[in-house]
Amino acid sequence: MAKERMLQFVSVTKEMPEKRPPNLRAKDFHEIYRDFAAAKAEEQAGRCSQCGVPFCQSHCPLHNNIPDWLRLTAQGRLQEAYELSQATNTFPEICGRICPQDRLCEGNCVIEQSGHGTVTIGAVEKYLTDLAWQEGWVQPIRPMEDRAESVGIIGAGPGGLAAADVLRRQGVQVTVYDRNDRAGGLLTYGIPGFKLEKPVVMQRIDQLEAAGVQFVLNCNVGVDLSFDAIRGQHDAVLIATGVYKARDLKAPGVGAQGIAKALDFLTASNRLGFGDDVPAFDSGELDAAGKRVVVIGGGDTAMDCVRTAIRQGAVSVKCLYRRDRANMPGSQREVQNAEEEGVEFVWLSAPKGFTGNPVDGVMVQRMRLGEPDSGGRQMPELIEGADYVEPAELVIMALGFEPEDLVTDWAAPDLSVTRWGTVKADFRSHATSVPGVYAAGDIVRGASLVVWAIRDGREAAEAILDYLAQPAAVAAE
Repeated sequence: MAKERMLQFVSVTKEMPEKRPPNLRAKDFHEIYRDFAAAKAEEQAGRCSQCGVPFCQSHCPLHNNIPDWLRLTAQGRLQEAYELSQATNTFPEICGRICPQDRLCEGNCVIEQSGHGTVTIGAVEKYLTDLAWQEGWVQPIRPMEDRAESVGIIGAGPGGLAAADVLRRQGVQVTVYDRNDRAGGLLTYGIPGFKLEKPVVMQRIDQLEAAGVQFVLNCNVGVDLSFDAIRGQHDAVLIATGVYKARDLKAPGVGAQGIAKALDFLTASNRLGFGDDVPAFDSGELDAAGKRVVVIGGGDTAMDCVRTAIRQGAVSVKCLYRRDRANMPGSQREVQNAEEEGVEFVWLSAPKGFTGNPVDGVMVQRMRLGEPDSGGRQMPELIEGADYVEPAELVIMALGFEPEDLVTDWAAPDLSVTRWGTVKADFRSHATSVPGVYAAGDIVRGASLVVWAIRDGREAAEAILDYLAQPAAVAAE
């Protein structure tokens, strides 16, 4: 019976959940995809080929058991499917929304490779977990027994929250420190609501708080509380700060009024969604309304910026990227969504400088792709004499992020870092050079995906549990 419901890819075509029309969704910050109905989710899950070597699973950073929960969904065994999906993923409803499935599980689906169109794994994952919350299948975190050991987690982003979940389920006392006034990190303030509505994040934070996880917010480690003080209060510490320092561009006019950092722009927009007072938005500094906007960069953060600017009422939004469409790092699905909403992509172009103060234009130099670099990626080369000025009243720099100088900021000379400034940590255990201190997520691997941070946080928590099980090691601290 189960087999008959699978392998439907030869007769059932791939279908994503319906998207709201661009002219409607570009006016608000609600998610753009409508929900699957139960019958449609079961139908699409039934397209899975149940292949012997599931590349979807092996290309998922969390190695989610995707074929099995697709099979259970196709059979209508939805609660079992949810329970299997969350067994390896702390936040499946978040990953179902924001993971670049086209580069991970879906992009490596066997039937996608054979030309039949991928199984819509992310949409089914989102459907299952949203249904689980509605039906009460998401159970409160209730440890079998409370333990005396305490762990401090610095950073309330996806890595820190995933670790907190694992540790608290084992009865460990957990305190999470974060510089912001709300937990969630980039999930809360960096990713726009049209990709991840904030109640989806807040319900997980509420679940952790209800389980006894303590959140110390508005706490800037190294300023409000020292790193040594946190170490002194806990048996182990996890560093999960992420990377928030914006990469700079050295060019004439770069300091002009009207040139903004991507995270400042996105944070202001998300704070408005929470109903906060945002002076930089009220003054017009971080408001795209009525302006010609140019976003510089080609990653997912740049996609978030261009689509946010559209929703704020920009006159025009253009995205400059120095390579072509095929070589951009951002999700192709997000590029398509942005184009549908009115964003214009200017490929093979890079900023040379800026005119005016306040800014009134971007000096653009045209590029072409030359010889491949050591990684096999074609390098952009300047086309002489092809420069021009692109008019703009708001320029948003989305050039990526770098780690902050934790060694200096935290007065932690024993904390080893790489030449890039990321924290050195063991590949498997996530242990740092400081005994009892672990690190996970972007602060170790550099700016990366939410799903990798979740994996790192879960792994680090398991390693911390092993560490706490060694009384002699803890006593030596």
